[in-house]
Amino acid sequence: MQVVMDFLAGFYPWTKALHIMAVIAWMAGLLYLPRLFVYHCDTTVGAADSERFKVMERRLLRAIMNPAMIAAYLFGIGLLLTPGIVDWHAGWIYVKLAAIAVLTGMHHVYAVWYLHFAADGPRRSPKVYRIANEVPALMMIVIVIMVVVRPF
Repeated sequence: MQVVMDFLAGFYPWTKALHIMAVIAWMAGLLYLPRLFVYHCDTTVGAADSERFKVMERRLLRAIMNPAMIAAYLFGIGLLLTPGIVDWHAGWIYVKLAAIAVLTGMHHVYAVWYLHFAADGPRRSPKVYRIANEVPALMMIVIVIMVVVRPF
């Protein structure tokens, strides 16, 4: 076990850098996919524009968001396991973890909405997608403040 801890400690700057890159890619998708849904709402089912949005949404979700979320989780777990990085008696880490849970939940909600669009199924109003677009931005603010400021 000590060998693993020594490895994690030595690899810490790389783990942190890779985690940040994965989070940036994931957040880009979380912020962009609902915007695509807003624009997709304005198209006619079966129209060329609608089909183009389906391709864009699929590529964004499957080629960028899903791998980025997995990488963010893996490198984040690596950071959590690195000795001396997290004070588990401080409250900020629990707020951050709760915000990550919200981001993960939104990711899954977006995936369901993607499936609806892909199947020309039910659509919500553009307002729903616009409001949903704000949730990841708010969670990002909470996470950055918790990690950088560590207010408690």
